[in-house]
Amino acid sequence: MNLLDIIGPVMVGPSSSHTAGAVKIGRVCHKLLAEKVVRADIYFHGSFLATGKGHGTDKAVVAGLLGMQVDDPAIPHSFEIAEREGLQFTLSGIDLGDVHPNSVKLELTGESGRTLEVIAASIGGGRIEICEIDGLTANFSGDYPTLIVHNIDQPGHVTEVTSMLAHKSVNIATMQLYRASRGGNAVMVIECDQEIPADALKWLERMEGILKVTYLSLL
Repeated sequence: MNLLDIIGPVMVGPSSSHTAGAVKIGRVCHKLLAEKVVRADIYFHGSFLATGKGHGTDKAVVAGLLGMQVDDPAIPHSFEIAEREGLQFTLSGIDLGDVHPNSVKLELTGESGRTLEVIAASIGGGRIEICEIDGLTANFSGDYPTLIVHNIDQPGHVTEVTSMLAHKSVNIATMQLYRASRGGNAVMVIECDQEIPADALKWLERMEGILKVTYLSLL
């Protein structure tokens, strides 16, 4: 346990979970989309829905989508900044079922037309968990460079991806595998100790059986 686990992050308040965590969720989703967000449909669940407005959760998520850090003094003004920068957004409530009470679903569109759907939770102390990406389980923290590969559930894809990372001298910190059904859609979630080069990501996107490559860079 480190000091930030006890006292929380340096942030614009009032809440590490409802404010700082919400900013981080928006920022990570912005980085996952890997381009300017032009539209965001934001759906709050549980405590985020019940008490989020008073904690500025709505403004915090939008601030993160604009690329702000958790300590940016402009967070309370994110709605006005979004209007100036051409980010259209909607705010609604949703019941996501048996998930963390501080959860939110984001449906994003980037300037190129690229789309991304994310369910994420703020789990306390400014920490978050990305729970789903495009309808498939993900479960990662956003604290490491993270590779998410959607692929057809066929033999060989895991070996191809891990071999590529070894060739690029990228060490795997954690790896999780999920699939919707045998032979159906599957996903690899790989947290790494180093950034993955852009040419390696392009190579993955061209591979047969790879449906979508999403990458969280911390740069």
